[in-house]
Amino acid sequence: MITITSSVALAKPIRWIETCLRQCLRRRHSTSPTDQPAPPLLLKFKSDVKVAMKAKDTNRLNVLRGILAETINASKTSTPFKTDIQLLSLLKKHAAASKSAAQEFGVARRDDLKIKEEAQIAVLEEYASQVKIVGKDEVTEAIAKVIEEMRAEGVAINTGSVLKAVVGAGGALDGKPIEKAEVAGFVKGMLLRK
Repeated sequence: MITITSSVALAKPIRWIETCLRQCLRRRHSTSPTDQPAPPLLLKFKSDVKVAMKAKDTNRLNVLRGILAETINASKTSTPFKTDIQLLSLLKKHAAASKSAAQEFGVARRDDLKIKEEAQIAVLEEYASQVKIVGKDEVTEAIAKVIEEMRAEGVAINTGSVLKAVVGAGGALDGKPIEKAEVAGFVKGMLLRK
């Protein structure tokens, strides 16, 4: 038996589906206020890829493509690269890997590969030098001040508590462009001396 349903009965589910699709698309393509702009260094990488392609600079192009691939992979995780400091640590990680590879190639007497790795190190260090970070003097001054304050208050001094006071919320270096690993090294060194 064939039944004929009215167009009014079909209109409600269709409107509901259209509303759901609109909301889904709005959420998917929205630009929420929490979205941060890309770090300036990442934008430079993207523009320099084009320049390297035009100049046929394969070494620079390979380095930039590797860095961009890693940033794209990280953007799909819960910890994407949001600052130049994070990109600086990535550059330093790649430079360290290239340095160890160059040493191994030197031991194996593969001068062609060693030269290639050294050229990649030069490109990585060129980009790393463009990131402005807080100077060593300012970092050591801030650490020394925090250690003295903690001693005056009679608080137990260890690396974690000093780091928290220096780079944590409200700390002397909070929000400033620093590499936390380097600050941790300075803290450990200063605590050993005192």
